[in-house]
Amino acid sequence: MSTRRLEIAVGLFVAAGLAALFLLAMRVSNLSALGGEGGYRITARFADTGGLKVRAPVTVAGVRVGRVADVRLDTETHEAIVTMSVERRFSTLPADSVASIRSVGLLGEHYVGLEPGGDPQHLVDGSEIRLTQSAVSLDQLIGQFLFNKPAPAETPAAPTDWGSSQ
Repeated sequence: MSTRRLEIAVGLFVAAGLAALFLLAMRVSNLSALGGEGGYRITARFADTGGLKVRAPVTVAGVRVGRVADVRLDTETHEAIVTMSVERRFSTLPADSVASIRSVGLLGEHYVGLEPGGDPQHLVDGSEIRLTQSAVSLDQLIGQFLFNKPAPAETPAAPTDWGSSQ
C-alpha cells in the first residue's frame, strides 16, 4: 500500500513539474499574450528594423501598450512596414507620436518605443506614424567610432626666435 502512495506522489510531482515547464515556455515565448489582442492597428515605416520580431513589445514610457503584429518589406520603397496592435485602453496616443526601434541592453531584444507628441488628434485603427527612428546598428556604431574619430587638437606652434629680444 505504501508503494502505491509513493508512486502517486511521484506522478503528481512529475505532472506539476511538467505544468510548470509548460507555463514557463509560454511566458518566455510570449505566446501567452496571443489571446488578448483586441486592440487597434497602427503602422510605421523604418529604414532598418534591426531584427525586430513579431510579438515584440510596443511601449510608451516603458509601459507595454501593445505588440508588433507584422513586419514586412515594401517592395517599392524598400522600407520595412511594421504593424503594431495597441490595446484599446491606450487609445489616446497623439497622432504625431514618434516610433523608434530600441533594444533592451547592448545586445538585447528589440522593441518599438512610442513617444507621444502634442497633437490633439489621436491615433486610430489604420493610422500610420510618420515620424520614425530606425534601429541603431552596433556594427555601424563601432565602425564610426574606429574610423571616423576626430583629429586630435593641434598644439600651438612653438616660437621660432628664442629670446632674440634680449
